[in-house]
Amino acid sequence: MAAAESVRCPVCFKDFTNEDINGHLDACLLEGASDGSPSSTVENGPPEAKKCRTGADPVNKPGSSSSMADSQSSVVFSLFQTNKGKLSVREPSDGVSSQQKSPTAPALNRGLKRPLSETSRTPQSQLPDAGISKAPMEPLLSRALFASNKPLAEALRPNTLEEYFGQSKAVGQQTLLRSLLESQEIPSVILWGPPGCGKTTLAHIIASASKKNGTARFVTLSATSASTSEVREVIKQAQNELRLCKRKTILFIDEIHRFNKSQQDTFLPHVECGTVTLIGATTENPSFQVNAALLSRCRVLVLEKLSVEAMSSILNRAIAMLGIKIGGQDFNNPKGGDQTDGSGPQVYIEQKALDTIAFLCDGDARIGLNSLQLAVQAQTSLQKHQEVLVTEEHIKEGLQRSHILYDKAGEEHYNCISALHKSMRGSHENASLYWLGRMLEGGEDPLYVARRLIRFASEDVGLADPAALTQAVSAFQACHFLGMPECEVILAQCVIYLARAPKSVEIYQAYSNVKACLRNHKGPLPSVPLHLRNAPTKLMKQLGYAKGYKYNPAFSRPVEQEYLPEELRGVNFFTWKGSHP
Repeated sequence: MAAAESVRCPVCFKDFTNEDINGHLDACLLEGASDGSPSSTVENGPPEAKKCRTGADPVNKPGSSSSMADSQSSVVFSLFQTNKGKLSVREPSDGVSSQQKSPTAPALNRGLKRPLSETSRTPQSQLPDAGISKAPMEPLLSRALFASNKPLAEALRPNTLEEYFGQSKAVGQQTLLRSLLESQEIPSVILWGPPGCGKTTLAHIIASASKKNGTARFVTLSATSASTSEVREVIKQAQNELRLCKRKTILFIDEIHRFNKSQQDTFLPHVECGTVTLIGATTENPSFQVNAALLSRCRVLVLEKLSVEAMSSILNRAIAMLGIKIGGQDFNNPKGGDQTDGSGPQVYIEQKALDTIAFLCDGDARIGLNSLQLAVQAQTSLQKHQEVLVTEEHIKEGLQRSHILYDKAGEEHYNCISALHKSMRGSHENASLYWLGRMLEGGEDPLYVARRLIRFASEDVGLADPAALTQAVSAFQACHFLGMPECEVILAQCVIYLARAPKSVEIYQAYSNVKACLRNHKGPLPSVPLHLRNAPTKLMKQLGYAKGYKYNPAFSRPVEQEYLPEELRGVNFFTWKGSHP
């Protein structure tokens, strides 16, 4: 019988038969690799958990050369040679020999694959922290967010749609997109909205749901820094992921309007065939900044500026997660000192301060949350061993200057428009321009200002310059056509015109006298004189309607005729002082 085919061991470099090589490798790796000495315990045979190779013929056929053995040996050697360095470990310092150790421990230490059953039995508490946020957040841990460099808006991003406020029209309970997101059937969408309205947060929620369910791979790129080659590499990975793992890829592109037309064309075939699901975020109008071909493959989702109510909900969620309590003017600190739980001073915030953030942040949740963080950090650093109260003044100090110039929803709104009106009435051109700029740069709606200018043209200029009304109406229409910031010069032109125009309030005063007369009249209002009434029927003519009326065009001279009720004859509303005739 021909000699059995031999295979060389890659550890001790000795030759063994095909039946013995597997068993020898197990024994050689477990016992001899730690000290580098070869093992020759082939006589013991393979372990019970291992089976000999059955596909190989143990006997060489006549005429077979040794090249086949060398070829098979090289294949086996290349398989293990890459891990030879990893298998070599130092001798333990406790002096315990490798023969005295259990087989399992060296196997784990030498980099061999751990059985699935052992990994599954590892307690979750012993696994290393992978940075996964735990909910609900403990107050002691959450308050450490104030001491970190991470912005509060980023640290408190919601992970579910239930915590996503202010966009009920887009992703409300009964909307189509909400149903698609909950069923993990995510379409390609372009998120269009102002800064801080929740575009990135919505993408973060989609990413969290995808990772939790394992239905898709989520990749984030920013058009401000990503290149076309990076996009192509992501698409190539998405193709491999779909072909090998049958898993989709969701690609989120922040500020997608920064990509030029050719860069946007890169997505077209892959969005079309479903290789990637594209989610783009932009603050610019997609009709002008995104390719029409790409828009036809995506759904545009318009996110509105956050309302004051939505901002209040976001702030209330933030202070609840951070352990901040709402205090008031009756705040006091009778005990002082730190809290007994060792988490630092208790932080209080006035409800008025929260309302101020909601009003002044201009619907930008990022500015609102970061302003809250800045105010709390500043007060905590000043009062390290006392209870901290954050007031409205602290919040205003934390907000950027552009957000305290003008409060569209508060008292400053009416103060600024009143100052503009009075400056134009006093023909002060410079003051008029200043208050106009104060309102527009603070975020006021230009159409609101234009409507007030139309009112001013009749109330304060009136018949002294009838063309002023035409100027104001034209300014309103131009603002409607152009919008900000192009219409700011048009409003400035109209303001200067009205400030320089001659002033007359006689129309305003006369009509005010008419209103006062009607409101102060005692008893029923006087009836319309019969000669002023219309008489379209025969009966009305028989009752005296229109009897005695003088048709003015039929006379060549002025006609003497009464037009006021009998009780008001002789009243001049242009000079009327409020006394009943």
